[in-house]
Amino acid sequence: MTESTGQLGPNFIRNIIDEELAANKHDTVVTRFPPEPNGYLHIGHAKSICLNFGLAAHYGGRCHLRFDDTNPIKEEQEYIDAIKADLSWLGFDWGQHEYYASNYFETLYGYAERLVEKGLAYVCELTAEQIREYRGNLIEPGRPSPYRARPVEENLDLLRRMRAGEFPDGSHVLRAKIDMAAPNLNLRDPVLYRILHASHHRTGSDWCIYPMYDFAHGQSDSIEGITHSICTLEFEDHRPLYDWLCEAIGIYHPRQIEFARLNLTYTVMSKRRLLELVNEKHVSGWDDPRMPTLSGMRRRGFTPGAIRTFCDRIGVGKSDSVIDMSVLEDCVREELDTTAPRAMGVLRPLKVTITNYPEDQAEEFTVPRHPKNPDMGRRTIPFSREIYIERDDFMEEPPKKFFRLGPGREVRLRYGYIIRCDEVIKDPVSGEVIELRCSYDPETAGGKLPEGRKKVKGIIHWVSAAHGIPVEVRVYDRLFNVANPAGDKQCDYREHLNPESLGVLTDCLVEPGLVGAQPGEVFQFERLGYFCIDRDDTAHKRVFNRVVTLRDTWAKLSANNLNR
Repeated sequence: MTESTGQLGPNFIRNIIDEELAANKHDTVVTRFPPEPNGYLHIGHAKSICLNFGLAAHYGGRCHLRFDDTNPIKEEQEYIDAIKADLSWLGFDWGQHEYYASNYFETLYGYAERLVEKGLAYVCELTAEQIREYRGNLIEPGRPSPYRARPVEENLDLLRRMRAGEFPDGSHVLRAKIDMAAPNLNLRDPVLYRILHASHHRTGSDWCIYPMYDFAHGQSDSIEGITHSICTLEFEDHRPLYDWLCEAIGIYHPRQIEFARLNLTYTVMSKRRLLELVNEKHVSGWDDPRMPTLSGMRRRGFTPGAIRTFCDRIGVGKSDSVIDMSVLEDCVREELDTTAPRAMGVLRPLKVTITNYPEDQAEEFTVPRHPKNPDMGRRTIPFSREIYIERDDFMEEPPKKFFRLGPGREVRLRYGYIIRCDEVIKDPVSGEVIELRCSYDPETAGGKLPEGRKKVKGIIHWVSAAHGIPVEVRVYDRLFNVANPAGDKQCDYREHLNPESLGVLTDCLVEPGLVGAQPGEVFQFERLGYFCIDRDDTAHKRVFNRVVTLRDTWAKLSANNLNR
């Protein structure tokens, strides 16, 4: 698979830009990615990131990173640092173009005074509830605020007193004076500034009034010379306000273009809901590997190339749609198939004693680290009298097409010998199979088959009992057990949380070559899937996360059902 560069293929936005460049409307393309630092980025943001940075790269322009830090109550430096880390991990570089809406607070306030002086904004003392009531609805027009007709001088004085900190939170707001009967509710005198006596992470206590998103967004685009303000479809109804503000203030007017946001099955994409999951301890944190956050996906073992490929694959359109989780997982599998070294691990071990193998003997098989990439080199796997196999690779009464181990049956050990199950040992109390006693054919090492010997169909993986490394494996399933957990308005989305979304297996073994592997490294455990060393890993306790299975088997698998 060719690694994605994040430059999305042909789409309607590129068509628009091509036409504008041909008409000499712009001499360069400047886009921006403007996250609010009130949470961690998720896979939906990745689509916007790839689109904005990809468009800039395609046209030889630039993409700005601008933090929309206009709400000091919800924003934290932690989120800013996490957002920058996610962008860098995805492979995008904004260079010197890192900006903050707070950089422009003085300029934005000047724009607010300009609107007041032009009679296009006024200070209103209605409560938030009254503003909603006066606003009307889609059927009934709104009613003008009793403060709408205030003289310019009075509005200017009140606005300045708001800035000076004279009034308490919620007592006054600055509103645009547009049209209370407009069919688009966003034009019914929207709020531009509110009072918040809260310390800002960058400006401290310099300000106690803060611009609303709709006021800061377009004006920040204008200040930075953004040519194309690429937004998701929920901002389509806000575009008339974006346009009105730029024209009313009399500043450079970028073009806003909307595209369909990314919706993914079996998860939620609202930062508010993700924050609830974190705060209520339904997950271990923003980087829980079950979360759709980029930090969670990185910890789980997803690669930036796979996420960029996923964003390329789903494309850019104008209609909202829901993408199945399997599409993302397929992109991860495709990349890891080419990049992940192979190893053997046993998740649910069953002891096998090879009775005719010398007790004091051990040997090593030298095998490829990757069967399709000889440049990765080779690895050695120790073999001894006692080994462990996957419990699911043995059945006492195997069905017709079960080609693995059973009483009296033969199977080949991956890279090793053919063995035959001669005896089954059970726990005398529970009746559970606890050991298999087998014999091996010494003439079949490393895939050899002596002349005249019948070939066996089954090949299973294994780990030497004397040399294997004990590890913990965390097996992840979907975070929710329905495709659209927020779609049922009759119940809370948290009622659909999957109680089996995480299974922890503590008695696993892996081949000793993984002893020096570092957190973040991904391996294919042969026949089982892809596994990433977790950040909780220590020298005394190796911890692996299952990234994804070898094929799309989510419908069949859960944390308690590891059949392959």
